[in-house]
Amino acid sequence: MAKKSQKTEKQEEIKDQEVVEETAENQDEMSVAHEEEQEPTVEEKTKEEELGEKLAELQDKYLRLSAEYDNYRKRTLREKMDLQEGAREDIFVNILPVVDDLERALEVVQSAKDLEAVKLGMQLIHTKFSNYLTQQGIKPIDAIDKEFNTDLHEAVTKIPVESKKKKGKVVDVVEKGYTLRDKVIRFAKVVIGE
Repeated sequence: MAKKSQKTEKQEEIKDQEVVEETAENQDEMSVAHEEEQEPTVEEKTKEEELGEKLAELQDKYLRLSAEYDNYRKRTLREKMDLQEGAREDIFVNILPVVDDLERALEVVQSAKDLEAVKLGMQLIHTKFSNYLTQQGIKPIDAIDKEFNTDLHEAVTKIPVESKKKKGKVVDVVEKGYTLRDKVIRFAKVVIGE
């Protein structure tokens, strides 16, 4: 029995030695394969360099495009503000003659003896200003004897009327309304008959 166990022990030692040798061989193969993986070839290096250059080029293009867009946005904002300032200036330049006429009329009213001349002067100033507003696209809303329309009118109050024809219609305008190119900029404040 001792001989059998010695034989078995020797066989196990041989098997263990074979496993150790096989493992060492596998490790050698793996380290060789690993070394091959780590060392890029010349082709791989040039591809990486090309990709790096392309990436740098795309990043540069992106930065330039972003800067150009930012400049464009700032320029258009500045132009828009300049246009608005120009429009305001134009409005005030055209209103100043009306202000001058009003100042002259106030001076004349103080010493005027002819009431008809004062009325005529005021009417001329009103006409001049109304013409300017019309040129700018501002029109008064015609409301008297029209059906009450919430898109154009704002009811201040209702009063009883004798005629059935005037019920639901505008009988008086407290404050004129105006449109600017068919858009209401101020509703007409009206009195409605009931």
